[in-house]
Amino acid sequence: MKAIIFPGQGSQIVGMGQDFCDKLPVCQKLFEVANNVVDYDLTSICFNGPQEQLNLSHNAQLGIFVSSVAIYKAIQEFNYIDGVDYLLGHSLGEWTALHIAGVVGFEDTLRILKARGEYMQEACNDYPGLMLAVMNLDGDKLLEIADITGCFVANFNSLSQTVLSGEKDTIYKAEELAKEAGAKRTVILPVAGAFHSPLMKSAAEKMEILLSSININEPHTPVVSNVTGEVHNFENLKNNMVKQITSSVRWVSSIEYVRGMGVENYIECGPGRVLSGLIKRIDKNLAVRNIGVLSDLA
Repeated sequence: MKAIIFPGQGSQIVGMGQDFCDKLPVCQKLFEVANNVVDYDLTSICFNGPQEQLNLSHNAQLGIFVSSVAIYKAIQEFNYIDGVDYLLGHSLGEWTALHIAGVVGFEDTLRILKARGEYMQEACNDYPGLMLAVMNLDGDKLLEIADITGCFVANFNSLSQTVLSGEKDTIYKAEELAKEAGAKRTVILPVAGAFHSPLMKSAAEKMEILLSSININEPHTPVVSNVTGEVHNFENLKNNMVKQITSSVRWVSSIEYVRGMGVENYIECGPGRVLSGLIKRIDKNLAVRNIGVLSDLA
């Protein structure tokens, strides 16, 4: 059994998707449509940067989404895979998975993500924060550190990597305590703010209003929820996608769920190789392949 996985914010890199657009008209068309829908030159930001502009939440979210969909279309063009059993996405990538599953159309997803990115950037501006990846520290100890410092566990990424989110002073203190407790490595992530934490509450409230006006379809392929770590219940799908903005990403639970359903082969579809590495840290016996540049399809 196979699953396709889609990356989230933080995987953005200048040039993403460009080689696919240069070779495949279907990919070029996606970026053209995106420019028209969002009403600015997203393509130029993705292909030419600068990285600082691409890192802004609304640009990163839209750029990663369009690049990931373009790469998926290329996979179809090349007949690279035969059938998909599950779709998963990390944070923003869950919206890519929902689009690929037929839940939301391409243009509607662009509008949702443009608004989502703007809402989250506004929350970042109002409540500045950071995200910190901590490697090789016991999960219970990290929960203790989060409780002491007042930050939050944002992502359960792998058995050896957990991400904290919160106000800047709480994250700096958490980094200090994590190192004292024996963390092998800590990294401040290249994102605009404290995602997947209560600091994003205002963004979630605005997203709830927006999604109430969006028509969605039942997925033709099961999509695993970041919030529950299980396949989306269609009746609760909108509610869970609102919760996702402030809730922890249960990536370990999500991979363990599909592994339990018999999935042994995973294809990361999008810029970067973050998710491939995380899956290998969850279970080194799982087969993982990344498609992020055109040469990966050779």
